Amino acid sequence: MIFKTGRYSGLLRPISYTIDLIIICLLARSFFKEDSQYINYIVFISVFWIIVSVISNFYEIYRYTKMVKIVSLIAKQSVIFTLLVFAFFGYFKEISRSTMDISKYVIYVFSLISVFKLTIYYLLKKYRILLGGNFRKVIIMGFNQKTDQLRKFFVENPEYGYQHYKTFDLNNKKEAIIEEALTYIVENHIDEIYCSISELSDQQLQKVIDFADNNLKILKFIPDNKEIYTKRFDYNYYGYLPIISLRSIPIDNHLNKFVKRSFDIAFALFIIIFVLSWLTPLLSIFIKIESKGPVFFKQKRNGLDYKEFYCYKYRSMRPNPEAHLHQIKKGDPRVTKIGKFIRKTSIDELPQFINVLKGDMSVVGPRPHMVSHTHMYAEKIDKFMVRHFIKPGITGLAQVSGYRGEVEDDNFITNRVKYDIFYLENWSLLLDLKIVFLTIYDALRGDDKAY
Repeated sequence: MIFKTGRYSGLLRPISYTIDLIIICLLARSFFKEDSQYINYIVFISVFWIIVSVISNFYEIYRYTKMVKIVSLIAKQSVIFTLLVFAFFGYFKEISRSTMDISKYVIYVFSLISVFKLTIYYLLKKYRILLGGNFRKVIIMGFNQKTDQLRKFFVENPEYGYQHYKTFDLNNKKEAIIEEALTYIVENHIDEIYCSISELSDQQLQKVIDFADNNLKILKFIPDNKEIYTKRFDYNYYGYLPIISLRSIPIDNHLNKFVKRSFDIAFALFIIIFVLSWLTPLLSIFIKIESKGPVFFKQKRNGLDYKEFYCYKYRSMRPNPEAHLHQIKKGDPRVTKIGKFIRKTSIDELPQFINVLKGDMSVVGPRPHMVSHTHMYAEKIDKFMVRHFIKPGITGLAQVSGYRGEVEDDNFITNRVKYDIFYLENWSLLLDLKIVFLTIYDALRGDDKAY
């Protein structure tokens, strides 16, 4: 199959934002005789359009979203947009335009935006049906009325982009069937697992949860047990069937994602312009004097969704063939004199702000490991893979909580993973700011584990 399944389309929302703003700005051109007035309008309407769209969830449309929900979003957005346009022309009274002309402009804008939005919605459905693209492979664990209802939904609604591969009946030999299901998921590259709550014991349920976490599989539950309604899970509806998601990740919310990415870009640009611009030439001299080799050291690490990327640092060791294999230890003879200083003060990590600007990393997040170490820890440390649900960071909650530097034993890395998962599930901008402050404080006073 030439089509990528994927969890999300990373381009669809930015393209939608861009096209909608192009429509809004182009249709407004005839209103303005002076370029300065037109530019003021573009800035005003673009900023408020993005803010309002994020708050109103205007672009939060998924494969299971109903048409009535889309129409409701369009209606709500059109009312807010109308108020914004009239507010602009009311404030800039020197731009005299009749109420009729403004009303026509709003109608034209939302007619085109509605056509575009609905066209994309229907084209994606046709794309899934006719070409089999943009789909997700799913299996169901448990066989009862609810799970069969879900199976029929997947089969009868191919436009939603779910391909049902198999339903596992857990009525007999549950342990053996669960093992068979988990093996089947790996061998067939299944994307999502749907579990019947009523047919699994707590122990079996925990086993499936651990498997999903450690293999980066999306796990959802079918609430066919009354007790599950007392727990705090995220609900979605496929048709009229409620589906529960196991883990809610705050950064998956598009407003939070926008806030975090904006913070990353602003902070990275500040460091690159005001620190790296003069520090890099200065350090280059000392690094080159002490040992031959490049100023920067790059190493493959695993990032978001386990994808590999090159992580940048100032070179602190003499060039050696073991740099990509063995973690640095205290008193490591490979480290240069200038290397000891920049490692002690964490200056060697500053080039990673280039990774942040590129989008490979975030300022705050789980620290990425060498690829070889990631494979090793993934096999021996439970839930280690969960940390790859978000971007890795230059610093993280684990690092400011005493778990930075050399991994001393399995207990050390287990505690680091616990902090990483806590951060993933409890992210906030204030938490990021707190971690950044503590990181700077630790760098200034000197950390015993920085070597």
